[in-house]
Amino acid sequence: MAVKNTEIKREETGAVQPEAETFAPQAGKAEKKPIVPKAFDPNQIVTVYNGFQGRLVYRSRKTGERFIWDEFGAEQDMELAELKSARSSSKKFFINNWFMFDDPEIIAYLGMTQYYRFALRLDEFDELFTKSAGEIEGIIGKLSAGQKKSVAYRAKQLIADGAIDSNRVIAALEKSLGVALIER
Repeated sequence: MAVKNTEIKREETGAVQPEAETFAPQAGKAEKKPIVPKAFDPNQIVTVYNGFQGRLVYRSRKTGERFIWDEFGAEQDMELAELKSARSSSKKFFINNWFMFDDPEIIAYLGMTQYYRFALRLDEFDELFTKSAGEIEGIIGKLSAGQKKSVAYRAKQLIADGAIDSNRVIAALEKSLGVALIER
């Protein structure tokens, strides 16, 4: 019976399911198949990564427990039930992509797919700065406000360290983020 309740709750959320690319061996072409969320145990522990450039603190309204991530990419383990509670009480953590996950099925299960459709994964974050100016503008244009702030913060760090020194890349970042990254 627990599985039936889970299925009903998933239907109620009206979650948009992401599409995964698979390759048909005969045709050699990619076809899109929706990711169907598995039935998860609400007590299951999930690793949640910090998608915010800095210290992130989440306080559970249900239990009062504090979860603290000290830096970008830091990990905390949380129960799925707690994440469902956060979805209702602190939706901004999902909207701004401050909570990041390895498994897209977790995002689908939580009904938050629409907020992660264009989000940069943690391992893709610094790769953004190696792309062409046009690609950077296209990618940043689709990001959430929270990820745009994280990109701006990271870009400032990399510019200060000398890792980003291309005027075209800096100009594309400034234009698409709407912030000044260097003094002129």
